[in-house]
Amino acid sequence: MPANGLPFELGVDAHDAIQALTRAIRAEADGKELRKELAKNMREALKPAAAEAKSGIMAMGSAGPGTAPGLRSSVARKIRPEVKLGGRWSGARVKAFKTKNVRHFPNAPKRTNRARGWRHLVYGRADSWVTQHGKVDWFDHAMEGVGPNAKEAAEKAMEDMARRLASRIG
Repeated sequence: MPANGLPFELGVDAHDAIQALTRAIRAEADGKELRKELAKNMREALKPAAAEAKSGIMAMGSAGPGTAPGLRSSVARKIRPEVKLGGRWSGARVKAFKTKNVRHFPNAPKRTNRARGWRHLVYGRADSWVTQHGKVDWFDHAMEGVGPNAKEAAEKAMEDMARRLASRIG
């Protein structure tokens, strides 16, 4: 048994720690319910960071063409915390999913975040292209203040589940 008193090690590398925790949960009889509870607690821990990202896109100016409130609110609706326990990738993150049916612009979250902007045809003109810029790094900088707190809260949810499993074993 490791020095922390748990049946497995929770180290600095969060990826290895979450995989070890997931393996330990799978070994339990009610592992499915425990995994759902852990995922729910980790999503709850990331909700403040997701809210900051949503406010970051909503703060983007609407002076230029193509940045009407419909685009911003559509991107904001697609921002949510994501937790996966098992498979190729295990972890927790705030993700901006693609906006599939919004103005034929599925990559709106990615394009509005980058400094290069995006190119598109001008509506009503056959060969007139323009480069448009969004609010640079609205997603990256939005979570700077709450990011460390969200990470700590997600790690606390993992540690709580690990302690719960440890109390069952011994």
